[in-house]
Amino acid sequence: MAIRVVRLGTPRAKGEALRVGTVRRPPRGVPKSEFSKRDFYDVWLPTVAPSQETMDLAHAAVTDKDWANFFKHYRAEMKRPDAQHAIALLAAMSHAADFSLGCYCENEAHCHRHALRELLRDAGADIVESA
Repeated sequence: MAIRVVRLGTPRAKGEALRVGTVRRPPRGVPKSEFSKRDFYDVWLPTVAPSQETMDLAHAAVTDKDWANFFKHYRAEMKRPDAQHAIALLAAMSHAADFSLGCYCENEAHCHRHALRELLRDAGADIVESA
């Protein structure tokens, strides 16, 4: 049992189960009834998504220093009690079920899911490492 960290909207891996969207907003122009069918997500969990203010930092990021600042702000947001509870829940669930979570960003190195992967690992989650 483990968590697979994915890019939302990409084809599901063989045997990939439930997908959790850890994004601030649903996909644009996609009817809610199509989210799962189009491989975005089955369940939406914006609690562990960056705030709009932190996303603005990512959209403006150019340098390594800018990206470090984005990740610093995101990690600070994930210290909120509601985010900590969600991370603990996801980590615990990883021991009992396979599921995926992700974001739309193409480059995980410049995406909150990179830091979320680390936060989940620190919380004791079992994570499928990317090939």
